[in-house]
Amino acid sequence: MKELFLIKLGEMVLKGQNRAAFDSTLLKTIRRRLYSAGEFEVRYAQSTIYVIPKNENCDMDRAQDKLSKIFGIVAFTRAGAAEKELSSICETAVEYLADQLAAAGSFKVESKRADKSFPLTSLELSREVGAAILRKYHHLKVDVHNPELTVRAEVRDFGAYLHTDPLPGAGGMPSGTGGKAAILISGGIDSPIAAWMMARRGVELVPVHFASPPYTSERAEQKVVELLEKVAAYCGPMKMRTVSITHIQEEILQKCPEELFTVIMRRFMVRISNRIAQSEDCGALITGESLGQVASQTMQAIRCTDAVAELPVFRPLIGTDKAEIVAAAHRIGTYEISIEPYEDCCTVFTPRHPRTKPPVFVIEKAETALDVDTLVAEALESVKITPIRIR
Repeated sequence: MKELFLIKLGEMVLKGQNRAAFDSTLLKTIRRRLYSAGEFEVRYAQSTIYVIPKNENCDMDRAQDKLSKIFGIVAFTRAGAAEKELSSICETAVEYLADQLAAAGSFKVESKRADKSFPLTSLELSREVGAAILRKYHHLKVDVHNPELTVRAEVRDFGAYLHTDPLPGAGGMPSGTGGKAAILISGGIDSPIAAWMMARRGVELVPVHFASPPYTSERAEQKVVELLEKVAAYCGPMKMRTVSITHIQEEILQKCPEELFTVIMRRFMVRISNRIAQSEDCGALITGESLGQVASQTMQAIRCTDAVAELPVFRPLIGTDKAEIVAAAHRIGTYEISIEPYEDCCTVFTPRHPRTKPPVFVIEKAETALDVDTLVAEALESVKITPIRIR
């Protein structure tokens, strides 16, 4: 008996004349991601993507895991394929869904007849499939209102398919269809979630990580790599740029008021990220800031950092609270990595009493003590590129 995947699309179906570009990108992504699970035929018809194993060596469980993390897929299901003939459909339902039927106490059958040449109506097909199931599984009862199991029969152009409820997909838009942006990524909880959220909108990510050796360790940097690998499982491979800002931080500490340290440091991060983003043809920056969460994330402090931004700054977490962010981190598997006790550059030289609402002119005056252009150029010379792969 042949098993395959049926994939349902989300908001992509609302696209107009450029719909074909979104479809093409998603199909290519599916083929590329499933490569490690075996050889699959991937084709699109009737608003559904068919993923069909070409041989018995295909790892369907691995393929299922891969499909669950592809942006652009709203839902998918594993289905048993049957001939478009009643006896084949009934036999497939009884055999392919044997484990689920044996474990359930009640069921119902829902049918869809996309191929109108099929001789039975949807209701007639449901009745016949249900009768075949009852003949085999005597313990089952029919419950059309609150069944423990819903058996779904679909008659389509290429064949008939039997399955149960679909599995949730990652949703969003196919990776790369939403442009390109640089994400300021740390080892904390927030920025990996901001990266994932923007990648879910189809944005291709260019991660920029700031390190402060020797105050931060190689293990702290490896932690960020591991966080990005979790994100890459959804959006695909990327390349992380690691920038050393130790000298910048030491200069700020020596020449600027301590209470302004964090905001001035953030402005340097934005300046450097601007340069990297522009060199990579990015259209925006992304940060993991949430309004009011820490001193540098008040409206006034954010205004100070945005004053040096040459590109739009997207903050997908700006209106979320910490509990929501933590829940998202658990969902995509980054939480346990984020809470590992390795310092990053945002936690060294932290001022005792940071100023929460600094006017822009106060920050600009403090920065006159620094050779901003030289410090930025020096930091850019330190950039190290680390490939982020899908595990």
